[in-house]
Amino acid sequence: MSFPITRLRRLRSTEALRSMIRETSLSVSDFVYPLFVVHGNKVKEEIKSMPGQYRMSVDVLVEECRKIYDMGIPSVMLFGIPEYKDALGTESYSDNGIVQQAIRELSSKVPGLLVVADVCLCEYTDHGHCGVIEHNDVNNDKTLDLLTKQSVSYAKAGVGMIAPSDMMDGRVEAIRQALDNNGFSNIPIMAYSAKYASGFYGPFREAADSAPQFGDRRSYQMDPANSNEAMREIELDIVEGADIIMVKPALSYLDIIRRAKDEFNLPIAAYNVSGEYSMVKAAAANGWIDGDRVMMESLLSIKRAGADIIISYFAPEVAALLK
Repeated sequence: MSFPITRLRRLRSTEALRSMIRETSLSVSDFVYPLFVVHGNKVKEEIKSMPGQYRMSVDVLVEECRKIYDMGIPSVMLFGIPEYKDALGTESYSDNGIVQQAIRELSSKVPGLLVVADVCLCEYTDHGHCGVIEHNDVNNDKTLDLLTKQSVSYAKAGVGMIAPSDMMDGRVEAIRQALDNNGFSNIPIMAYSAKYASGFYGPFREAADSAPQFGDRRSYQMDPANSNEAMREIELDIVEGADIIMVKPALSYLDIIRRAKDEFNLPIAAYNVSGEYSMVKAAAANGWIDGDRVMMESLLSIKRAGADIIISYFAPEVAALLK
């Protein structure tokens, strides 16, 4: 039936009605909060291109995690910035690496918080690429050996979940086998399955000091033009043992999130990345937009597209608003 019998505005006339029929909602439990950890004590250094985000030493990180856990945020994802970098990123799998230290402290002092560790070499290598370099390119298979060492090291420290972000072929299977063989069969893998070679990563690369020293990452991260390829990547990760699949970035790839939700029966994570965060912050600081409103609208679009889990630097702000 059509107008005047059908009047869709009837159910928009009050907040009570709008709330009653609302199809999509955000919950604090949807969020994972990414954090950057560095060596030292009492370090809290703001990241210039990401207002409100900081590089923190382990002691400060623990206090921050206590606060956000009390706000209801159930999980954090850790990225480490080492004191020393080399060609093989050896601190990434050192038992006394910065992320390993943070995992042990959080496991002890913030019990109940799910600690997710990003698995990649780019923050730890002096060349800034995500794997072993040979002939000016990343050697896929030699990189797998280092990623498995990193994953097992995190597991020994007490991590709750492994999140490989390197985009090497076969990494999920290699990590799954390594975890199982070392007695960590219960640790889940959240795979960065469809990770695009995006321009939205710029602020993160400043935060993690991980920009490539030559070339770029297009030979291993995905072409932004491709959608069918993303479904192949996701399918392969599922076959190899991924428990959760991720699309990164989120806002320019809502169609990929939707396709993944429709085609695969696994939890879907989406990474609301640094550039997406910083653009909202910059526009709000200049008075061009209502920052809180655009933040919530953007995150709601990610959830509406089909994401079950949202990794976002906005997590504490969202938690405060939802309370």
